[in-house]
Amino acid sequence: MTGSDSLYQEHVRTRQAKAEATLTAHGFDSLILSSGKPFTYFADDQEAPLHTTPHFTHWLPLAGAGNLLVVRPGIKPQLIHLVPDDFWREHQPITDSFWKEEFDIVEVKSIEHAWKIAGALAHAAYIGDEPERARAAGVIDTNINPAELVAQLDTERSYKTPYEVACIEEAQARAAAGHKAAKIIFEKGGSELAIHQAYMAAVGCTENELPYETITALDKKAAILHYQHKRAQGSGTVLLLDAGFGYNGYASDITRTWALESADPLFKELLARMETLQQEMCAQVLPNIVYADVHLKAHLCIGTLLNELGIITVSGEAAMEHGITKAFFPHGIGHMLGIQVHDVGGTSKTSDERLHKSFILEEGQVITIEPGVYFIPMLLSAHRSGVTAPLFNWDLIDRLTPSGGIRIEDDILVGKTGPINLTRKYLP
Repeated sequence: MTGSDSLYQEHVRTRQAKAEATLTAHGFDSLILSSGKPFTYFADDQEAPLHTTPHFTHWLPLAGAGNLLVVRPGIKPQLIHLVPDDFWREHQPITDSFWKEEFDIVEVKSIEHAWKIAGALAHAAYIGDEPERARAAGVIDTNINPAELVAQLDTERSYKTPYEVACIEEAQARAAAGHKAAKIIFEKGGSELAIHQAYMAAVGCTENELPYETITALDKKAAILHYQHKRAQGSGTVLLLDAGFGYNGYASDITRTWALESADPLFKELLARMETLQQEMCAQVLPNIVYADVHLKAHLCIGTLLNELGIITVSGEAAMEHGITKAFFPHGIGHMLGIQVHDVGGTSKTSDERLHKSFILEEGQVITIEPGVYFIPMLLSAHRSGVTAPLFNWDLIDRLTPSGGIRIEDDILVGKTGPINLTRKYLP
């Protein structure tokens, strides 16, 4: 574990105290958290990689389906660990895990037995993806994933304990090593696949263990925001790499854009200016700041930058007024980060359209700051005719389009007096 085990012990004590208060407030006597169930693809017998239920991971980093965590006021949390007799798959036993002393652990051979041990559940709340099992065990329908309770637990997840911050920080360090290795292969003329493989070798895990599939985009592919392919042939002069790492169930989410000396000089200048702009946006992450205001400030600064480089012919304010900046920066400034890459709490799964106008940043939250500038033909085409057409320098846009785009992303902890950049100490 990163840091002292005392961080984790304090984390569990915090979880217990919060759970007791939440259960009392909502009229429940216990909380049952499921780790999740296997999911098979449609018309297939292949299982998808299991993503453990986030509320279960909030307590402990135990992978595997069928586990239950029972939380009751004043009692040590009970972990019912499923270890079936199975020669098809390996089920890891709990040995010297740093977290095991914080739970009353019972091992069972079947899911049915697990639910029997969970006990009387008439006044329990259940959170998980097996409502039919919860119902059969005695949990009433209104207590299965109750919306108000889930919303409260989601909100609590947005405030990170020191243990959680330590996990996210370790995920930064591991992902940073991957980014550095990938950059070397890019500079040697590697393909997207070779760059991706260098990243994977450096972080030392399988692709299924990553918090999300890497975005490894050369040149014009960088203008596809969630580009999912890894071409085995070809090289490029621009690389956009969006890749993170998961540690104890907590994610990092880092994006870097690099350009070779042979890249377009104007694009390189735009990239350098975007580096400065991104750091200015990171400096805006302060307690009591409206997150959407940072997003709007990014649009204004991007519009101003595009104007200064001659890519558009109007000021930043006018570019926003005419909707021009959205054609170059079509996503949100960032999102919450934690157990899930697009974590719940506050903004939830933030995008440009869903960025909560009233969401105020608070101490202990972790967010991403990821402004971008892209040359996306689909979005720019709407402006090639009509009243906004003269506001663009189409010759420069056509020149820059083969370079794809830029995104730069750091993970930021909202500190008591200002932002704490969890990424830059590992990846400048």
